[in-house]
Amino acid sequence: MTTQHWFSTSSGHIELHMTLEQAHSGSHSGSCDADIWELSRVHGIARQLAKLDPKTLARELKEWGAWDETELLDHDQNLQRILWLACGDISDSICDSATRA
Repeated sequence: MTTQHWFSTSSGHIELHMTLEQAHSGSHSGSCDADIWELSRVHGIARQLAKLDPKTLARELKEWGAWDETELLDHDQNLQRILWLACGDISDSICDSATRA
């Protein structure tokens, strides 16, 4: 069985899980847009994203302070944003754990 890694927003209102390989595919140097788009189409990931409430998602993303009110009105882009953040968080936490070991 492939190990799943979890991402949660600070409030815990949004949780996503994926493999480390999936997280790395969406978190790397350079533009990740195309890779995040592809990853968002993977069945297990797509199913999780489809369950996210647009208002909750926009409110959670607003905490990052990286997008303005107008940008946060685009739910499809918000799904891409949260997936990108999840990939980065998982990748970084695994790398940090490996460095400490």
